[in-house]
This record gives sequence, structure tokens and C-alpha cells, in this order.
Amino acid sequence: MKRILLIILLLAALAAGAWWYRHRDSGPAELVLYGNVDFRQVTLAFNGNGPVAEVLVEEGAAVKKGEVIARLDTGRIRPQIDQAVAQVEAQQANLTRLKNGNRPEEIAQARANLAAAEAEAANARLQLERQSALVPRAAVSQQALDNARSAAAVAEAKVDASRKALDLLVAGTRAEDIQQAAAQLRAAEAQVAFLKAELDDADLKAPADATVRSRLIEPGEMASPTRAAFSLATNSPKWVRAYVSDMQLGRIRPGMKAQVLVDSLPGHTIPGWIGFISSVAEFTPKTVQTEELRTSLVYEVRVFVDDPDNVLRLGMPATVRPGKEG
Repeated sequence: MKRILLIILLLAALAAGAWWYRHRDSGPAELVLYGNVDFRQVTLAFNGNGPVAEVLVEEGAAVKKGEVIARLDTGRIRPQIDQAVAQVEAQQANLTRLKNGNRPEEIAQARANLAAAEAEAANARLQLERQSALVPRAAVSQQALDNARSAAAVAEAKVDASRKALDLLVAGTRAEDIQQAAAQLRAAEAQVAFLKAELDDADLKAPADATVRSRLIEPGEMASPTRAAFSLATNSPKWVRAYVSDMQLGRIRPGMKAQVLVDSLPGHTIPGWIGFISSVAEFTPKTVQTEELRTSLVYEVRVFVDDPDNVLRLGMPATVRPGKEG
């Protein structure tokens, strides 16, 4: 009996040694991940309000960054821009006039007006002196004397007014007036910029190279910033969202190359790299339904891919082989 037991133990040791010899250099099994293609989705809305004039693309259309895909009616904005531009020109002319000051001809005219007022005042004073000299001889009435005094006073007032007008012209424009005109010009320019921004906002542009997923507005409808007009799927970046267990986590690292395969392209591999590994564990999502992993804690991994031909679609199942280049 002991001999039989010894033989059995010997055979078991030989079998274990043979298994170790065959597998001593094989290392761990290849890591294969399973996930789904994912990429960013964008919901677009107009930045302003108004009726939609044109919708230029259909569902499934490929659009480039900056391409106009819809347009609002601009019939009311353009006349407002023309009016605002005219106001800017008027304010600019007024500011230029104030900065240039008074023309020499205006100053010369003011000097002539002052000279005329002074001559008129001198004549009025002379008449007053004559009337005053006749008063002792009763050769002039009191009314005539009063009229002469009033005329002399009016003439002196005209001289004073003419002199002050000349002083203002010679002194030129006040700095406060120039500052006020400059501020009015800036306000007019800001209004033009605002209206031009509204005109630019009338064109709804694609924010990136993308594919139109949904067209949510039609010509004639009223657009607003709170109403979505399009749903776009961006062409880049794209990634495969997969999950690994804590036992597999040590076999991958950010930047590691990978091969990505999809069922619709048998035999064709797409190059990729691991760009994100979650630092927080989560319960296995519903998309992973293997019996072993259904209740396990896993970590999300994003394997980014190059897809210049845009063959990958949202949600497409994919197989990832980390550590291999495509």
C-alpha cells in the first residue's frame, strides 16, 4: 500500500514538473478589453432671437469647423447698422471740429464785431454828453436825456458781449467739450460693434468638425438661446470606453499603445492609446454582463483612437488589446 501511494505521489510530482516546464516562459495571458466607441456630442442653439431664414444641412451631413449650418432673418438688423454707422460718422466730425478749434475767419469776424460795438458805444457816449450839456439851459427834455443814457448803456453791453465772444473764440474749445464728444463717439462705435455682433450671431456655425445627428429647427420657426437647433457628434477625439478589474489595473498605464478592432471591419485594426484611467472604482456598468464581473468593482479606461476616415460610430462595440501597436 505504501508503495502504491509513493508511486502516485511520484507521478503527481512529475506532472507538476511537466506543467511548470511548459509554462515557465509563457507569462500572464494576453489582456483583452471590451467596450464601446464614445465621443463628444454638442447641442447647438442660436445666440440670438428671431425667425429662422435658412437651415443649410440635413441629418448625417459632415460639417467643418466654422461652417454656417443655419441662418436667422437679418432684415431688421442691417438698417440699424447703417443708422449706427451714420451716427459714428457724425460724432467723428463733431470731435474733429472741436479738436481743430475755431477758424481764423471766425476770429476775424469776432474782432470786427467788437470794433463795431466799440464804435457804436463811442457814438452813444458822445450823444449822452451832448444831451447832458443842454440840460442846464432846458434845451432838451428829460425824456431825451434818459433815452441817450439807455442807448449808451446798451452800447456798452454790446461791447462787453462782443469782447467775451472774441475771448472764447481765441481760447478755443474747452477740454471738457472734447472729452464729452470723444465719449459720445465711443458710445456710437460700441453700438455699431454690438449690432455687428448680432449680425454675426445670426449665422449658426459648427464649433468643430462633426456629423449632424439631429436637425431640431426648421425655416420660419422662432429661434432662441434656450432652444436647441442641432445635435452634433464631433469627429475628434474618439475613444473606446472599457473597464478593467483591480487585478488587471497594474497591466495598463496611460500612454500605452493598443489595437482596437470592431466587428464591422474584420481583420482591420485601428491604432490607439490609453489616455485615461479612472482613479475611482465603480460597480460594473450594465454594458458589462459577464457573470464573473457583474458584481465586481472596476475602473473606467478610455482608449483614444485615430479615425481619419470617420468609420467609427457612437456605441459601436469594440475590442481592445493593450500593449500592441496597430
